[in-house]
Amino acid sequence: MTLLDLRKLAIKKQQRIRFRLRNGMDCVMNEVGVARVPGLDRVPDFDLEQELAAATVFVVEPVDATQKNAPKPVTMGREAMAVLVSASPAAAAHHDDHDDE
Repeated sequence: MTLLDLRKLAIKKQQRIRFRLRNGMDCVMNEVGVARVPGLDRVPDFDLEQELAAATVFVVEPVDATQKNAPKPVTMGREAMAVLVSASPAAAAHHDDHDDE
């Protein structure tokens, strides 16, 4: 599972995906596919891809939790997130008719 996989899932499902870094900070992949580390005010001294590889707990949360009947945030382990990522069809697999021309 890579950051690109999380990005595709967050965009497709229009949800945020949060995971904890080894330094105690959180990384949030938002619904437009941008990974952010809230509170980071300098150039990071870590590789986000390596931090993702070490992450064990993920929280998938709706974009707008204030909506009536909005889904609750779901906490899942690495294995469950990997299944969710692999079950989601990749955007690259989409085939347009005009590609054959």
